[in-house]
Amino acid sequence: MSWNWSVCVVLLAALTLCHAGPDPHAKPNLNPIQTDPPVFVRQTENAKLYTVGKGDDIINVLHLWGNPYERGFAHGTIMKEEASAMMKAVWGYFEKEIIDAVNSTVPGFFKEWFLKDVANLGLDVALDLEKAATKPYTPQYFYDEIQGLADGAGVDVKIIERIHLIGELTKGSCSMYGAWGKAVPLPNSVMQLRALDWASDGPFQNYPQLTVYHIDDSNATNGHSFVNIGWSGWVGSITGMSSTQMAISEIGVAYPDDTFGKESRFGFPFTFLLRDILQFDNTLDDSINRIANAHRTCDLILGVGDGKLNTFRGIEYSAEVSYFFDDINMRPVAEWHPKIENVVYWGMDWLDPGYSSVLGRQLQKYHGNITAENTIRDIVSIVQTGDLHIAVYDLTKNIMYVANARKDNAGGPKNAYDRPFIRVDAKKLFDEHKPTV
Repeated sequence: MSWNWSVCVVLLAALTLCHAGPDPHAKPNLNPIQTDPPVFVRQTENAKLYTVGKGDDIINVLHLWGNPYERGFAHGTIMKEEASAMMKAVWGYFEKEIIDAVNSTVPGFFKEWFLKDVANLGLDVALDLEKAATKPYTPQYFYDEIQGLADGAGVDVKIIERIHLIGELTKGSCSMYGAWGKAVPLPNSVMQLRALDWASDGPFQNYPQLTVYHIDDSNATNGHSFVNIGWSGWVGSITGMSSTQMAISEIGVAYPDDTFGKESRFGFPFTFLLRDILQFDNTLDDSINRIANAHRTCDLILGVGDGKLNTFRGIEYSAEVSYFFDDINMRPVAEWHPKIENVVYWGMDWLDPGYSSVLGRQLQKYHGNITAENTIRDIVSIVQTGDLHIAVYDLTKNIMYVANARKDNAGGPKNAYDRPFIRVDAKKLFDEHKPTV
């Protein structure tokens, strides 16, 4: 299906199909980038805790070692207060949101079939049905790590399992780009954006965490080290970078076209698939094969960058299809989604003229000089994307720039795209030594 601006305007008026666009008066983010090194906090067996950032923008950096259960147990033990508080707050938040949605006061955030299950069976049973639908496709090591986390933090394992399936059931809005070649200052480099717009009125912003998994790579089947950008007590991946100079981006699709086909609740949860990309894939081709052969579930747009091959691919992802895009074949084809040489991008959704057109305009403005600095100053801030958290990856230099939404009782702007970013040297994260306790 081919879309253009006039088509979407008609549908917007008739069906409210597309999101509204960003504020045309949005201002650049002029906050200095924070560059201070991590500060050590404490350590225990198989775990070390640091912080990065300053003032209201401090983010925990947790290093983990051991097998899956040991990593989970160390996570739960050293972050017991934060992980247990996060799980309790998230469960309460989604409980309220789902009840309000069932009562039709919060429309559009959850899948309709899930709300029917909740209405007929109750929240616990509906989420346990989702677990039953995905468990045959989920490797045991995820359940081992979650069990370790539950034992270490003293949290009911069922609560943690259920929370990790919520992403399958919601309709998030996010943005991404991948830029390489003629789009960036150094031709043999890759820049990548992952902007998360999701549940910014919930508790997630209070528990930001970079979780660094130190994988024993003496056995190739174990994979390699990676950093997961999420929250305390979270083991799935929606944002992250690996020691093989690869990174992930993800967008939930609320407004697909008919090329997506049907969704399914039976398959491999996408947050676990994305984590497997970070842990096990050595090249972009590995990720393409993994995605193409996976038992996929919901409608998404994924992005994978590879700093070794100096390229990026976007993926139209659903239960029925997996289409891989570069700058030549990128879709949807529309006036509001112009093709840009050596750039792949989407703003907020698959069909979203308002945000995609502004993101495309800003990328064109800086084409040939797309950097982390102008992405932070003049791209995400002007597009107004990434309200909950943002990662800008320089895959060639192994550097990440991260920002988090305003925590409760903190000062300053609410949204991550307006707040200070923190520069993180990923190579130094992966070089951290295991504690000797």
